Amino acid sequence: MRSSLLKPLFLITMFASACASAFSQPSPATPVFSGSVFNGETIVYEGKLDKFIDISVAELTFRSRTAPGSSDLIIDAHAVSKGTLLRLFRYSFLQKYESTIDLSSFRILRTTKHDVQKERVRNGEAIFDYKEKRVTYVETDPKDNMRPPRRIASEIADQVYDMISAIYAVRLERLSVGKRMDLTVSDSGLVYKVPLTVVARQQQKTKIGRMWTYRVEPDIFGPGKLIEQKGKMRIWMTEDPRHIPVRAEIDTQFGKIEIKLKSYSKAA
Repeated sequence: MRSSLLKPLFLITMFASACASAFSQPSPATPVFSGSVFNGETIVYEGKLDKFIDISVAELTFRSRTAPGSSDLIIDAHAVSKGTLLRLFRYSFLQKYESTIDLSSFRILRTTKHDVQKERVRNGEAIFDYKEKRVTYVETDPKDNMRPPRRIASEIADQVYDMISAIYAVRLERLSVGKRMDLTVSDSGLVYKVPLTVVARQQQKTKIGRMWTYRVEPDIFGPGKLIEQKGKMRIWMTEDPRHIPVRAEIDTQFGKIEIKLKSYSKAA
C-alpha cells in the first residue's frame, strides 16, 4: 500500500457535477442556489478496495458550517483508514481538511490540512490572494521543528477552488447529460485544470432510497494532472436539488476503489 492511494480515495467524492457550459467554451459558473444551503450538512461515506477481495479501507466525512461573525462557509473534511486496511496491511492514515469559502463569490480563501501516513505527519496551509493573483502554500513537519518549511506559490485566476470547495461549488449548478466544463483546482500550492463531463442519467439504490442520478466523469488522471497515474473515475450524484454524491468508482493500479454513501443529515 502506497501513499499515492490516498489522493484517489479522498478525491473520489470531489467532483459531483458539472455546470451549464455545454460544448462551447466554458463560462463562469452561475449558481442555482446560494452556498448557504450547505450550512449544517453532514455527509459520510465508506470506501472499499476491490482487488482480490472486497475490503473496507476508509471512512470519509464532510461537515459544513457558517464561520462565527462572518458569512464565510467552513467545510471540515476528513478521511481515516479503517477495517481490513489496518488489519491486513498494517497501514494507517488520517487526512483532515478545513476549507474557508467566501459565500459572495463561492471561491476558496484558505485551506488547512493535517496529513498522517503511518509515522509521517505534515501540516499545510494555503492562502489565496486574489488581488495578487497568487496562492501560497506552506507545509511543515510538526515532529521536526528544525526542518525548513516547504513553500510553493502559483499564479491563480479569479475563480479557484481547493479539493473540498470544488465539491460544493459544482453541487450548486444545473445538470444535464452532455454538459461539460473546466474547473480550476489548487492542491498543495499547485494549480490544475480539471475537465468534467456529465455522461449519463441513471437510477441508483442508495442509503437515502432509490434515486435518479447523473454520472459524472472528471478527467484527473495522467501526466501533469491532479493524479499522475493511470486511472478512471465515475461519480453518481442525485438529480434532485441537493445533488448529493451517492456513489463513486475509480480504477487504479491498486484495483477498483468504490465509495458509497453511508449517511446524510442536515441540521434544521
